[in-house]
Amino acid sequence: MKKYNYIASAKRTLKIESDSIKSISNQLDKSFEVLCDKVIRCDGKIVIMGVGKSGHIAQKISATLSSTGTPSIFIHPTEAAHGDMGLIIKKDIVFLISNSGETDEIINILSSLKRHAKEIVSLTGDNKSTIAKFADVKIQLKSKKEACPLDLAPTSSTTNVLAFGDALAIALFEAKGFTKKDFASSHPAGKLGKKLITQVKDLMHIGINVPKVDPNTMLDKALIEITKKNLGITLIAQKSKIIGIFTDGDLRRCINNKINIQNTKIKDVMTKNFKTISKDSLAVDAAKIMESNKIFTLVVIDKNRYSGVISMHDLIEARIL
Repeated sequence: MKKYNYIASAKRTLKIESDSIKSISNQLDKSFEVLCDKVIRCDGKIVIMGVGKSGHIAQKISATLSSTGTPSIFIHPTEAAHGDMGLIIKKDIVFLISNSGETDEIINILSSLKRHAKEIVSLTGDNKSTIAKFADVKIQLKSKKEACPLDLAPTSSTTNVLAFGDALAIALFEAKGFTKKDFASSHPAGKLGKKLITQVKDLMHIGINVPKVDPNTMLDKALIEITKKNLGITLIAQKSKIIGIFTDGDLRRCINNKINIQNTKIKDVMTKNFKTISKDSLAVDAAKIMESNKIFTLVVIDKNRYSGVISMHDLIEARIL
């Protein structure tokens, strides 16, 4: 029995769906701008509805909107008909998703939705459908063909709607000037939340925990300080000012150049141009600086004055990376 070419099948599907997404960018018209303006001005929430695969996509769009600054909930049309209609108030915009535009569960509650909501938005494959005709704002997305070889299973059509939802969320995100701080407030848990709220000052080493030597300290004595504080570096301080840093990389260069560690002052082999970061910066920004410069430690400053040290190990330990 000949083995089926699964990869070829997958590539066909991805090609059809990617072509389909490209096609919907050309279908966007004034109605998209109208929708965005109405959502921006909305004092309530966006209530999204759909049935079957459209329902699953609707839930994801609702979650994306909420996490990017646009309050939204998903309500299943059947549940709305049995009490959940009470969740909708006159300030809300109801967003109905149906590829055919003829979903019975939605059609059966259209009159009630009209009474409860501020406005109705439809996202269908046919602006002449029953649901679209009932809407105040009509968005039409036509899918040329499904990726399903029988042209039956919702594939390209649902991918299009999902991509449209992302496009809507990001357009609103940008229009509102949504920031990292705003994003962090809606993602307080998990690794993503930690990345967005953890600052350098939360992780940095300070005071006696930071290796520090005088510029005239001999290299062998400086190495003892490095070993004792276990950060892999030492700062070189002249009074309260940091004038250099000595790292593992500097030590390797000294060994390669056969430098006498007992007769060499640290100021003669230190790195004078070292990277710094503000203590109020996000820890994830410290990681970006380290990665782009291929270094493992940053000197932390506060208003241009030395404050502490943060290392790559600190970021890994805090699960920032």
